[in-house]
Amino acid sequence: PRAVMTYIAKKCGICFQPPSIVLIYKDDSEDKTRQRIMPVRNFSQFSDCSLAAEQLKNNPRHKAYLEGVSLRQLQKLYSLLKGHLGGESLAESLEKFRQEETIDPEEDMNKLDDKELAKRKSIMDELFEKNRKKKDDPDFIYDIEVEFPQDEQLESCGWDVESDEEI
Repeated sequence: PRAVMTYIAKKCGICFQPPSIVLIYKDDSEDKTRQRIMPVRNFSQFSDCSLAAEQLKNNPRHKAYLEGVSLRQLQKLYSLLKGHLGGESLAESLEKFRQEETIDPEEDMNKLDDKELAKRKSIMDELFEKNRKKKDDPDFIYDIEVEFPQDEQLESCGWDVESDEEI
């Protein structure tokens, strides 16, 4: 069996002219950083960004390279391109995307349809991933030891004092 190539996605961006998605990645086998340009075809300001992102991510020619790029990120790039095609400035597109991306804590998620709910969920997953410390983060600490002051009067824990059950 041939060796599996491993590409580590470093950065992914969009180029407006000509419309293309640009991936900066590292090739594991030769320790080089390379750039891959994936032209965006048949995409207009009326196209569906999520569909376009899925098609690109599953494209046999690009699949291996885009392994490390989330669908959401690709959707974002497409939505910036879409905005650009619709005459928005980059700042406007980013702001619009940011508003769509923000979870409104007041929103009643029970009232959302499946598609919207799935969208919120993937936003939350992404936020979680972004904020989560991973093993290879420079400031990841595996085993944190905390000293607790022994001599201070420990505050009594808020156990449920009412219950008299034996433990």
